[in-house]
Amino acid sequence: MVHPIKEAVVATVYRRPLEWCLQVIEIVFGLWQVIRQLPEILIVDRTEQKKEGKMSDKRLTTVEGGETILAESSVEAFRSSLRGELLARGDAGYKPARKIWNGQITRQPGLIARCAGTADVMAAVQFARENDLLVSVRGGGHAVNGDALADGGLMIDLANMDAVRADPFKRTARVEGGCLWRAVDHEAQRFGLAVTGGVVSHTGVAGLTLGGGIGHLMRKYGLTIDSLLSCDVVTADGAFLVASEEENTELFWGLRGGGGNFGVVTSFEFQLHPLGPTVLAGMLVYPMAEAAELLQFLRDYIDEAPDEVGLVASLRLAPPVLAIPEELHGQPVIAVLLCYAGDIEEGEKAFLPIRQFRKPIVDSVVPKPYVAHQQLLDPSALHGWHYYWKSQKLPRLSDEIINIVVEHCSNITSKLSTVPIFTLGGVVPRVDATATAYPGRSAMHDINIAAGWLPDDPDPDRHIAWVRNFWSALEPHSAGIYVNFMSDETQDKVASAYGAETYARLVTLKNKYDPSNFFRLNQNIKPTA
Repeated sequence: MVHPIKEAVVATVYRRPLEWCLQVIEIVFGLWQVIRQLPEILIVDRTEQKKEGKMSDKRLTTVEGGETILAESSVEAFRSSLRGELLARGDAGYKPARKIWNGQITRQPGLIARCAGTADVMAAVQFARENDLLVSVRGGGHAVNGDALADGGLMIDLANMDAVRADPFKRTARVEGGCLWRAVDHEAQRFGLAVTGGVVSHTGVAGLTLGGGIGHLMRKYGLTIDSLLSCDVVTADGAFLVASEEENTELFWGLRGGGGNFGVVTSFEFQLHPLGPTVLAGMLVYPMAEAAELLQFLRDYIDEAPDEVGLVASLRLAPPVLAIPEELHGQPVIAVLLCYAGDIEEGEKAFLPIRQFRKPIVDSVVPKPYVAHQQLLDPSALHGWHYYWKSQKLPRLSDEIINIVVEHCSNITSKLSTVPIFTLGGVVPRVDATATAYPGRSAMHDINIAAGWLPDDPDPDRHIAWVRNFWSALEPHSAGIYVNFMSDETQDKVASAYGAETYARLVTLKNKYDPSNFFRLNQNIKPTA
């Protein structure tokens, strides 16, 4: 018996071949018609999408805050001009490239140019100028106010430009603009050399340097800018030049303290100094109940201390670490961070009076690698936490100032907040006040009221309020503001931070190198041209 399905197939193929062939031809012809019309359909659809700003056309923010649509061809031409990557929202790699230190800042650049060298930076500046784009520059991405992120604009990202070359014979270092301080420390310390750097090792070299640069070594070797020899700069018109004491001297003056107002510094040249690689350093920790008397003692101690003594008092809630007794975990404490930039035996003598004044609950001051001391505070300033801070320069600490500090630190609102009081003096005020654009060299201290909290904190406003109230209480005693520690200050505060004469000179410089305020996402010097 023949199966019915098989019989039907045989009937179709063998009994009606002409009908079957005609059906096949009809199907093939229909498919050919669809395929023939497909390019036309796609072209029409693509045209409609382009009218609506779809496809790969990019909507970006202009300098004045408006919106512009860049054609796909323009963006692709820019992409092909770069050695590094060009990332847009939605691209693989965009999200990690967009992230900066302060997790509270969520601004989204329209494009991120991940520059591989100076030529890429020049191309990015030129592209932004041609298209009137809002621009930001990312060095280390550590600015608390998130200036690295141009919302909807173009971020010129130097993160991949992170090379360091230390020359032990000339005692210099050439450092690219996207480098972090831990890399500088690592390379220089191989030869027993160093330069004043940030007290958190993942701070960017560019931002810290251009704002002045305070750190553990400043009393001995000056601010970071005091060791700056030259800068490679891409200016607002896309040109390249070198600034130093020999060429473009006025620009070099402004770059040392004037921030990122005048161009993108793609490379720094520093003078290095003998240090370590082993130094006497660490911290002494005391209960907050002893903070007032300890700060009064340190006020007098530092008057006679040698320049080699680096001293930072830090007030916070005690973290839950083994070195601190469990009953003090979460309780207010004061830590004295010490670093001696010289002979270890001399350092022991210099630190002895502090140890004798009060017995600390923790004493971790020992001979250690300088690079280890530079990374001591890294766990207290992690990427992705939320931060808000305000700062004041202070004169020699009066009893009234000390009482304000202790009172507000005793009411700290977060276990992640900290209040470092940097001690200046030493060689810092010995540099002529007009030699650089950095203001307030005569100030004795820099206090940074730094609130930190986790992203899921249910009430972040209380931490911000604590910072503002603390800052306001200190304002009558202020000796200025360190521009690197500014956050949401108004334009008049930026001007007052520099003082009238220095600010006027900076405005003149801005008028020359950036009259359209192309570089505006910073502690901005507004041009008048």
